[in-house]
Amino acid sequence: MSHAVAGEPPAAAHRAVSLIVAPYSAAEWDLLSSLPNWTVVVSFTQAPERGVAAGLAGLDAVAAGRSFDSDLVRAVVATIYARHDGSASAPRGSLADAAELLAVARAAARLLERRADPADSAAYRQWVQSVAARVCRAGPSPGRPVARSDRRFLDRLGDALGLG
Repeated sequence: MSHAVAGEPPAAAHRAVSLIVAPYSAAEWDLLSSLPNWTVVVSFTQAPERGVAAGLAGLDAVAAGRSFDSDLVRAVVATIYARHDGSASAPRGSLADAAELLAVARAAARLLERRADPADSAAYRQWVQSVAARVCRAGPSPGRPVARSDRRFLDRLGDALGLG
């Protein structure tokens, strides 16, 4: 959890990401690097009336991972941005609903428990939860209390991520 990817030359950043990715298979890394974006999409579809602001809040929350004190989170964000830059493939498949997202979140939590540094695991799981929370809090009335349905969704996601 100590490499500083932000601000390093691209080659150094690429090496740091490679060291983090090494313990994971391609399918495992795809799961970890797809979960944050899927979280944005599924959180948004829970209440699409939130509008564009919710989607933007989710993208901003994903981008905020660049400044986390976690090599794992920064490597996942770097992978996400590489996909959007066309230098890596897009995540395979998509999630249809919250039940699928929760299943993927549970799988990610189990994977992290087995393979990741405990601090990186905690940071990643909290970051994914914060992505969903930012989407749920955004919308036409920012600052309003989180709706009961959103609170249930966030609680279920937190449980699936092992944060409960």
